[in-house]
Amino acid sequence: MQSPVIVNQIDEDFGRILAAHPNAPRVIDHFDRERPWDFSPEAEVLVTRAFRTWAEAPQMAYPHLKWVQTFSAGIEIYPDWLMRDRVVTNGRGLTAPQIAEYVMAAMLLVEKDIFAARTTSLDDWGTRVFGTLEGKTLGLIGYGAIGEAVAKRARAFDMRVMATRRGVWEAVPEGITPCASAEEVMAGSDHVVLAMPHTPETAAMVNDALLSHAKPGLHLINVARGALVDQAALLRALDAGRLGKATLDVTYPEPPEADDPIWTHPKVLLTPHESYKGGTAERGRFEQKTLNNLSALLAGTPLSDVVNLARGY
Repeated sequence: MQSPVIVNQIDEDFGRILAAHPNAPRVIDHFDRERPWDFSPEAEVLVTRAFRTWAEAPQMAYPHLKWVQTFSAGIEIYPDWLMRDRVVTNGRGLTAPQIAEYVMAAMLLVEKDIFAARTTSLDDWGTRVFGTLEGKTLGLIGYGAIGEAVAKRARAFDMRVMATRRGVWEAVPEGITPCASAEEVMAGSDHVVLAMPHTPETAAMVNDALLSHAKPGLHLINVARGALVDQAALLRALDAGRLGKATLDVTYPEPPEADDPIWTHPKVLLTPHESYKGGTAERGRFEQKTLNNLSALLAGTPLSDVVNLARGY
């Protein structure tokens, strides 16, 4: 693989960046979003992203394919045959800063709704009651790149941070209170962020049982995957007053059905899976990550952000 064959599904500029690598790879552009799986059988490397059509991909064989680099952090949309028996690396952390800013905006909107507080005449001039993030507790269910970025910003607002994760805490970050379970996080937090991948173990984990542990008035924020949440259970908790608000950038299905009450529920702020947008720095991070991984592959050294297929992330 001194001059590997790389199939590029990002864009032409990215193809030129790959082709300029010192090992002079042969880059084949393949931009058919309707059939992303129908690329050259010569491919030794595939650089792709989470096109919705990957979920419809038929079984294919690519005997020379050794490495798949995805722009997306999640891999659940890709077919199993594409992932098996080869190295898969993902875009973990690329958009964490933008998503963290979205989370902060959502929490500030709940605590300090300055739009609702706006005054337009002498008739509505009067006292407004604001909340605060200072002294409040942020709960993180999942502590990866996104959880870390949210925690960093929340601590700057003098929030307490509780977090639970699937893996073992090798070292607890400063300012983080590790929790043994999602139930513990729900019970002790004013705002809870879902920031874990969608796997068979996490599907519909936010259900009636978990929501029954919620601190009264809790604000739930989902920037991960809609399938983590049983939406009917979520609406029941909101209607019962167990939860105060929900900010959802993702749903299941996505988008919701036309008659889904989640569209207009007064306690739900719904956005169309856009929290990761708002900047251009992630493109540069992805370019550098991919080039570094390409160099590592050719040198026979470990790649970064390798996906554990057994865990699903």
